[in-house]
Amino acid sequence: MNRELPPLSLYVHLPWCVRKCPYCDFNSHTAPPDAPYARYVTAVRADLAQEARRAAGRTIESIYLGGGTPSLFGASHVRSILDAAKAALCVAADCEVTMEVNPGTVERGNLKAFRDAGVNRISLGAQSFDDRMLAALGRIHGTADILEAYDQASAAGFSSINIDLMFALPGQNLEAAVADVGELMRLAPPHVSYYQLTLEPNTGFYSRPPDNLPDDDLAWEIQTKCQALLVAAGYEQYEVSAFARPGHRCRHNLNYWTFGDYLAVGAGAHGKFTDAEGAIWRYRKPAHPRTYIEKLTDKNPAQTPPTPLAAEETGFEYLLNALRLPEGFSEAAFRARTGLDLAVIAAPLEQARSDGLIMRTADGIIRPTALGFRFLNELQARFLPS
Repeated sequence: MNRELPPLSLYVHLPWCVRKCPYCDFNSHTAPPDAPYARYVTAVRADLAQEARRAAGRTIESIYLGGGTPSLFGASHVRSILDAAKAALCVAADCEVTMEVNPGTVERGNLKAFRDAGVNRISLGAQSFDDRMLAALGRIHGTADILEAYDQASAAGFSSINIDLMFALPGQNLEAAVADVGELMRLAPPHVSYYQLTLEPNTGFYSRPPDNLPDDDLAWEIQTKCQALLVAAGYEQYEVSAFARPGHRCRHNLNYWTFGDYLAVGAGAHGKFTDAEGAIWRYRKPAHPRTYIEKLTDKNPAQTPPTPLAAEETGFEYLLNALRLPEGFSEAAFRARTGLDLAVIAAPLEQARSDGLIMRTADGIIRPTALGFRFLNELQARFLPS
């Protein structure tokens, strides 16, 4: 079956951190004193050359440098990676290039160097503006570091800046959460990621939960109050945890949420691509940086063999993402991205509608209700393959 291919993005994983945060379940590793940054960049460049075959000339609409803490790498390393991407792939002239930055790793002047290297969007991992909360989260920075990093990003010419802010933190009450959002709005970043602290498996917090976590009712009160404050301040909620000023939606993340394709480069990176016949495939790279470097050095394929998504998995994965969007999705969009007819999910869709978790508008858009957003995990689980 031939159908129009979705947009294509590139994700590059840079895996080292100064210290692993106790809530983090990403593939990140505490950097040793002799972390082989240069060897890792060489491996990434070789990986990009391999990915060029999979891209098959398709245009890269966005690039995301995630981690870990990408800002631990020097600007020259980032430039080398982006130059290799442009040499191996067809990168759009207006490509959105995001890099995650830990405020505790920003040295004076280096954000300007990252801007000159080709990064045009910064994502600052603030998490809170309360030093006590930051200490409870195991962060290496303080509030002053956030303010300094934001000022430097603005001075460096970044007009597109995201700030990550978490809520339902240990010991946090409604007043403290509102104060956090107030501090955020004094900076007035163009984009905000506002999300709840969750205890993920294989994290320090999961095995040793912190004391005084807000209960579900308080977490919901914080969420609704603070989201309303963001909307009142002119931010549009375009995803369950994403808020943007006009013109500042994150194109890279939107590609995930609308079930686009993305190439994966770096240790532990996961990719998804649609082939010319319309089949959808998943693949991933070796998780440990040392193994990843060794495989690329030996010129072996730095990934597990791609695996196809079965039809029932495809429908579920589409909805796992699309139901995060307040704007919802159309039947045509579902068919275009999955190659499936909406009939394959008709039964759980109707049951979710009957239970008040989703609605269908007069023009055929399917989207979660307010109740569906509150119980989003339960709504998404309705579409799990049997």
